[in-house]
Amino acid sequence: MTSSPTPPAAPIRVLIADDQDMVRTGFRFFLNAQPDITVVAEAADGETAVRLAREVRPDVCLLDIRMPKLDGLEATRLLAGPDVADPMRVVVVTTFDLDEYVYGALRGGACGFLLKDSGPTLLAEAVRAAAAGDSLVSPSVTVRLLRHVTADPAPEPVTAPRPGPATEPLTDRELDVVRLVALGRTNAEIAAELYVSLSTVKTHLSSVQLKLAARNRVEIAAWAWQNGHARREG
Repeated sequence: MTSSPTPPAAPIRVLIADDQDMVRTGFRFFLNAQPDITVVAEAADGETAVRLAREVRPDVCLLDIRMPKLDGLEATRLLAGPDVADPMRVVVVTTFDLDEYVYGALRGGACGFLLKDSGPTLLAEAVRAAAAGDSLVSPSVTVRLLRHVTADPAPEPVTAPRPGPATEPLTDRELDVVRLVALGRTNAEIAAELYVSLSTVKTHLSSVQLKLAARNRVEIAAWAWQNGHARREG
C-alpha cells in the first residue's frame, strides 16, 4: 500500500510597493521565479499599498520607504503597528541606509529591513522569514543597530527599541534562545543549534515576550544586548 504524496504548501503571497516601475518589475520577476513565492499585488504609492494590502491580505508586504501620497514608514504603521488589530508581516526594502529609517520601520511594526543592494537571494530569504514569523535585517544594518541599542539612546525623536526589565526571571533555556535571537538566528537555526523542536523554540519566545513585554524579536535582541546576554561570535 502506497501513501498518497503530501500536497505542496500554498505559496507565500507577496505585495510589492515601490514608486519605481523597474524595481517592482525586478522584484516580481525574481520572486515569481521562486517555487514557494507568488506576487499577488503591486502598488506605486503608499496609499494604494495600504488599500490593496487590506483588500488582498498578502502573507508579506514589501514596502519601499520613499513613496508618494504615503511613505513606507506610515504605511508600515497602518498595516503592522501596535494599534493594528490584525497586523500584517511587513518587510521594508529601501536604498537609504539611515538610522531613523531603520528605527522608524522596526518601531512601526516591520519584521524586516533590507537594503535594495542586499541582493535577490536575501530578498527571498526575508520574505520566507517574515512568512514564518521570523525577522531578517540586512547584516550591515544589524551590526549598527546592535551597537546603538547597547549605547546611549539615539537622538530624539528617533530611539532604538528599549524593552523594560523582565517581569520575572528568564529560565536558562529561555536565555539560550534569547542569546541566539540577539545574534540574528532564525527560529529554525535556533532549533537546530539547541537540538529542540521548532515548536519548542516558539513556545520559549512566546514566554520571553510576555516576561519582557517585548513586541517583537528585535526588542528581545535589544534587551539581550543591553543586559549582557549576547556576545558577538569569533
